[in-house]
Amino acid sequence: MNNTLKAFFAALAMLSAIAAAAQPPTAGTGAVQRKVNAVRIGNRIDVTVGNLFFTSYRFEDDEKYPFFFPVNSPVSGASVTSMRNGIYPHHSSLFFGCDRVNGGNYWQEGLERGRIISVGARVLETGGDRAVIEDECIWKRPDADSPIKDKRLITITSPSPDIFQLDFDIEMEMLMDVTIPVTNHSLFSVRMAEDLSVKQGGVMVNSEGQSGEKATFGQRAAWMDFYGKRQATGFEGIAILQHPSNKWFPSPWFTRDYGFMSPTPMYWPEDGEATVLKKGEKVKLRYRVIVHGGTADDASISRLFEEYKAE
Repeated sequence: MNNTLKAFFAALAMLSAIAAAAQPPTAGTGAVQRKVNAVRIGNRIDVTVGNLFFTSYRFEDDEKYPFFFPVNSPVSGASVTSMRNGIYPHHSSLFFGCDRVNGGNYWQEGLERGRIISVGARVLETGGDRAVIEDECIWKRPDADSPIKDKRLITITSPSPDIFQLDFDIEMEMLMDVTIPVTNHSLFSVRMAEDLSVKQGGVMVNSEGQSGEKATFGQRAAWMDFYGKRQATGFEGIAILQHPSNKWFPSPWFTRDYGFMSPTPMYWPEDGEATVLKKGEKVKLRYRVIVHGGTADDASISRLFEEYKAE
C-alpha cells in the first residue's frame, strides 16, 4: 500500500471515530453517562441519568400524596408505570400512602378525606453518581389533628446500563395514638403500565417463585418483580424489594394481574385485628425499587436482593 492510500485510510478511520463519538448515547447501552442529576421545578423534582430523563417526584397542591411519575425504563425510555386509571383513579404510579388512618383516608381520591402534604422537598445531592431527595410530609385532613408525619430520603442511582434504582428510607412518626383497621390500601405501591401487565402477557413473580395474582396474593415474599415485553425493545419491568429490617418483614403482597403490587401489612395483620401504633412511636421502612431491562432472571433480582439485605 503506497503512502497516499495509507494517509487516506488513516484519515477515514479518524473521521469514523469522531462521528461515533458525536453520536448521542442510547438507552440501555454502556454509552450512557451515569451522572445523575435532580432539579426542582415548581412542585416537582426532575431526575435525569446521563442524557436520559428518568422520573419526576411530584408533590402538587391538588394531589392526594407525593408520587413518582413517569418512571421511565433505561431501555425504551417509556414509563413502566401508569396513573389515573379510569377504574382505579387513586393509583398514582409509584407512591406511599394508607387508608383508614384514625378515620381518614390517605390513599383514595377525595382531598377532603385526607392528604399527605409535602412540606420540605429538596435536593440534597446532584451531579455525581447519585442524586438524593429529602422530603417531610404531614398527613392532614380538615378539622382533625394530624396523626402522622413522615420523613423520606430517596437515593437515585444507575448501577448498570440497564438499571435505574431508587432507594427509599421512610420514617413514620405517630403524632397521636394511631389505629388502622384492616385495609387493603396500605403503604408502598406501584401501578404498572397496562401493556406490561399480566393481562397483556406480562409476568408478575415473587422471591418464592410464585407467579401471577392467584399464586402471589396474600403471600409473604421479600420481593416482587413485574415485567413485560415491548415490541421494539424487548422485556422491561420494575421490582420492589423490602429490606429485612422493616417492621412486618416480609409483608404479604396485594397483587393484581391488571398491573398492581404492594407489600401490604395492614390487610393481613398477625393478630387479625387493627394495627395500633402509639403516640411517639417511629416506624422505619426501607424499600429498593429496580427499574430494569430484561426479565427478573436477566436483571438478577434475586442476587440484587441478597446484596440489598446485607446493606
